[in-house]
Amino acid sequence: MFEQLKAARQRLEEIDRQLADPATAADQQRCRALMKERKALAPLVEAYREYGAQEARAAEARGLLEAGGLEPDFRAMVEEEAADAGRRMQRLTQQLKVLLLPRDPNDERSVIMEIRAGAGGDEAALFAASLYRMYCMYAETMRWKTELISANETGLGGFKEVSFSIEGEGAFSRLKYESGVHRVQRVPETETQGRIQSSTATVAVLPEAGEVEVQIDPRDLQVDTYRSSGAGGQHVNKTESAIRITHLPTGLVVECQDERSQYKNRERAMKVLRARLFERAQKEQNEKIATQRRLQVGTGDRSERIRTYNFPQGRVTDHRIGLTLYKIDAIMNGSLGELTDALITFDQTERMKEQAGR
Repeated sequence: MFEQLKAARQRLEEIDRQLADPATAADQQRCRALMKERKALAPLVEAYREYGAQEARAAEARGLLEAGGLEPDFRAMVEEEAADAGRRMQRLTQQLKVLLLPRDPNDERSVIMEIRAGAGGDEAALFAASLYRMYCMYAETMRWKTELISANETGLGGFKEVSFSIEGEGAFSRLKYESGVHRVQRVPETETQGRIQSSTATVAVLPEAGEVEVQIDPRDLQVDTYRSSGAGGQHVNKTESAIRITHLPTGLVVECQDERSQYKNRERAMKVLRARLFERAQKEQNEKIATQRRLQVGTGDRSERIRTYNFPQGRVTDHRIGLTLYKIDAIMNGSLGELTDALITFDQTERMKEQAGR
């Protein structure tokens, strides 16, 4: 581990030398690449330097203790100094192990999220709308930008399906754990007997892909236009501005009708299509090279329930890590930080166990 840390420190020093060179500043592309690498290395090197400082502090205290001849009060103070430095070194060691874990190359990407109502009819559609609102409010707290791509609304204000983008640094790193089947248990507004109903919605989180990363042959696309429509007369217009794009080799179909401009709808639909093709390619690659982990965190596997929102009991339970929080109102209003932090910590712990077992 310490050989890796030394190499990281040397690389950071080399990057700083290059960035100080006027020739580097003149090359904007190279400068951006170096700054990006520096940003990734800086937390690791900073923690390593702090570890070195605590190690020196502990060594100095041990030296005083070994020399002897200390007054009782001063000796007690030096012993506490050595103990405190040791505790900090232990915490920093764990932090360094986490920072040395291989990074998901998609973590810094923006995302496209797709929510679809599952079992439960109108109540499932209303739950899908609640999840959409929850993610939008969470994005707002993170200062990320949200943009609706397409929505298939119901008359009661729910969504049969809705897709939207969330743009911001590190969006995928925190939202990737949301992929899966979400279940709600609550009394529907239309229920007169007060009976609790269970409904589900499926959430997909796709890392946004650039045009360079996913090459799409225009000859592989079937593009259809049609008039936009929506519940209650929303989005209705008299021109064929809505877009449906079919990727013929894979059969993937993407629709976008939120904008009145056909060009903008096509641009958004292509963004979704690239993201789906990118996820498809990554999934195929991961199936070939990755071992199956016990916890499917952030893999996009939507075959099983990952979380339950129980309104009568005021609780949210994430079944992957066995965490239950009795703060459903806060969570539905976008306070996902505690859940997400717990999932990230669990994921990191599992990956450290994997590395230790190799």
